[in-house]
Amino acid sequence: MKNIFCPISTERINEQVPRVTSLLVVVLVIIGFSLQSLLVFAFLAADFAIRAFTKMRFSALSCVAYWITLALKLPAKQIDKAPKIFAARMGFLMVAILSVLFASDMQTASKIVAGILVVFASLEFAIAFCAGCTIYTFLVLPFFKK
Repeated sequence: MKNIFCPISTERINEQVPRVTSLLVVVLVIIGFSLQSLLVFAFLAADFAIRAFTKMRFSALSCVAYWITLALKLPAKQIDKAPKIFAARMGFLMVAILSVLFASDMQTASKIVAGILVVFASLEFAIAFCAGCTIYTFLVLPFFKK
């Protein structure tokens, strides 16, 4: 099997925070469809954009996730931040597509995109599986290899 590669940076973060953030994403996607609220999806897109495209230390969801990790006294484990930034960019793209489909009343298509997002976020939360690293390895890295 091919080795999985992730983008690399010198910045480190506590692995528990993005894992709990992933759980919050799953909950918000479910709430968005339950309430039929584009506002929830807009909030998610903004949160992903902050994590993906800014130097801000925390987005609203990652701040809540940080507080949860402190309250639950989850053990800190430092990991590379770059794969999580790549995953946030993918999440932003997925929520943007989901939002356009939802606003266009294409419910089935929006639920398919949401389902993929929920699966990826659930894998991150449950077993720390970074779907972003797998996608990076097979879809991005081949175009930048020398």
